[in-house]
Amino acid sequence: MDFRKKRKSIFDLIDEMMNEFMKEFTSDFTAIEKELEDMAKRGYLKGPYVYGVRVTIGPDGVPRVEEFGNVKREGDKPVITNEMEPLVDVFEDNGEIIVVAEVPGVSKDDIEIKVKPKQLIIKAKGKDRKYYKTIDLPKEVIPEKAKASYKNGVLEVRLKAKDVSEKDEGVEIKVE
Repeated sequence: MDFRKKRKSIFDLIDEMMNEFMKEFTSDFTAIEKELEDMAKRGYLKGPYVYGVRVTIGPDGVPRVEEFGNVKREGDKPVITNEMEPLVDVFEDNGEIIVVAEVPGVSKDDIEIKVKPKQLIIKAKGKDRKYYKTIDLPKEVIPEKAKASYKNGVLEVRLKAKDVSEKDEGVEIKVE
């Protein structure tokens, strides 16, 4: 009996992880597809439905699964919403947090952006499309310094990250 263990390479581990993910995804997607077909037969679906996933591995090595579209899960049942959740990327670069969102089919005047210290909310309502997404930011930002641009269906929001030295120290209160 050979007691030497064969070490798995990172590629073997990724392959195993992707196989497990695909089994789960196929099962979930089959259930969602069946429910959507039943809803369409009963006349509950109006317009197109969009569902997609993106799998990435974060800088911490943890895989992340991001869903997008207008099909949401509530328990075991899919729920069709009027608003699509856009595909979003969040980057950090030189004290800035950059959020890039795909929101095609709307004009820049149709886009509403709200910035909170740890959150960004994107709403867009065009003639044929509606989008909504709440994004938790990796760092606290200064909402007043936010800038946004929109070109060819891609929205880019640049946020100034709050410097640690700028952190609110609180207000001192005298004891009477």
